[in-house]
Amino acid sequence: MQHNKLNSYDEIVRTELMFWHRKMTSAPSFTDRLSKGLQDKINGYIPEKVHKAITVTMEKLFKAVLFGAEYTTGRKMTNGSLLYREAYIKNQIAFYQKTASLEGAVTGAGGLLMGLADFPVLIGLKMKLLFDVAALYGFDVKDYRERLYILYIFQLAFSSQQRRNEVFQHIINWEEFASSLPEKAEDFDWRSFQQEYRDYIDLAKMAQLIPVIGAAVGAIANYKLVAQLGDTAMNCYRMRLVKHLIDGK
Repeated sequence: MQHNKLNSYDEIVRTELMFWHRKMTSAPSFTDRLSKGLQDKINGYIPEKVHKAITVTMEKLFKAVLFGAEYTTGRKMTNGSLLYREAYIKNQIAFYQKTASLEGAVTGAGGLLMGLADFPVLIGLKMKLLFDVAALYGFDVKDYRERLYILYIFQLAFSSQQRRNEVFQHIINWEEFASSLPEKAEDFDWRSFQQEYRDYIDLAKMAQLIPVIGAAVGAIANYKLVAQLGDTAMNCYRMRLVKHLIDGK
């Protein structure tokens, strides 16, 4: 996708990537540091056996989604301009936003047990969205490394700013970093992955368990979380497809 001259849409993408790059690499704010410190302190009070149990549960959940056959059959788009591809991608993101919002409203209205059920369902929707986005950008989701890339996109979207800075360095240097990744999913750092995700969404999702307001909170929270994931995914794949736009080449 190298061009001597950038078309108008490429110029828009280049500008958006530059702003996104700055956002991903910005230093944690005082609020970020305070929130992260509080979450770390709370996690310190949680018994180790509970952490291990949650880690195992999250690992099994994500591995089931990541390596399930139904998630490796996305239609890989092999042609079409960036503008054409992204028109499809934005439609997919909007579809998953509406689906997640409806699911959040239903489970939020159902009280505590239904609210808890929202957690794995929402993860499934988010991961399916990432598979669709990857395929529409032309990446082969049957490739193990591409599925790991999806995990790192997920981390980038739902982590503290401090952790986001670290993950972004892996994303921006993906080809080099991918060669050093573990060959087995069991060797992935599932502990920090699930803990960052839990810490990030706790405040947004806890109110979903409250009677009366749970439905509204669930709908809004899910809608925004999917939108955030979609935006992160688009920029991550843009960066790989048109990296020369960031470098100004």
